[in-house]
Amino acid sequence: MQDRDRGVAQRVVVIGAGGQARDTKWLLEELGHEVVGFVVTDASRLGPHDSPVLGDYAWLDAHREAFDGLALGIGTPKWRLKVAGELSERLPEKAWPSLVHPRVELDRSSMRIGRGVMIGAGCVGSVNLVFEDFCLVNLGVTLGHESVFGRGSVVNHNAAIAGGVVLEEGVLVGSGAAVLQYLRVGEGSTVGAGAVVTKDVPAGETWVGVPAQRLR
Repeated sequence: MQDRDRGVAQRVVVIGAGGQARDTKWLLEELGHEVVGFVVTDASRLGPHDSPVLGDYAWLDAHREAFDGLALGIGTPKWRLKVAGELSERLPEKAWPSLVHPRVELDRSSMRIGRGVMIGAGCVGSVNLVFEDFCLVNLGVTLGHESVFGRGSVVNHNAAIAGGVVLEEGVLVGSGAAVLQYLRVGEGSTVGAGAVVTKDVPAGETWVGVPAQRLR
């Protein structure tokens, strides 16, 4: 992670306009950043639950001096990765600060954290955790020792990730789900809300239930 992506107060634009974007705004403000506003990929497609926006990518191009960094307010792995890739190429000079809420408990001295990571309030973790670029760990998640959160992966509220678990790139773990110790969830897979994963999940599959089974 470059120095510009570390926890220095910055003027940040949130990408997205829905609930996850508002959560991201709150976290940025808790950490002392100035939130410039929300930007979306297509301002013509805003819904009734979206916040007012500054504009789309054209606004970013026209106002480069108005902000220092970007933060993803998007809760879907596929879109987190897509948008991060587009904007990293379009605005290579801008920072992607990693955001760890002050009320997160984990061993910060042994963790590895990449660009654009977000860890929400109430998460409790252990040692040697790895957070790869643009992953999102939502409110109240339990994080076991040596667990790995792959690039762009998303773990939703109150899930439990046991020690030694590896979530590969683009994995989605639903609210309240549990992944048991030393298991691996393959790239692009989804674990449904409330599921309990007791065996490795291959790439590109959706698993639901207790114990979790592949959704066919």
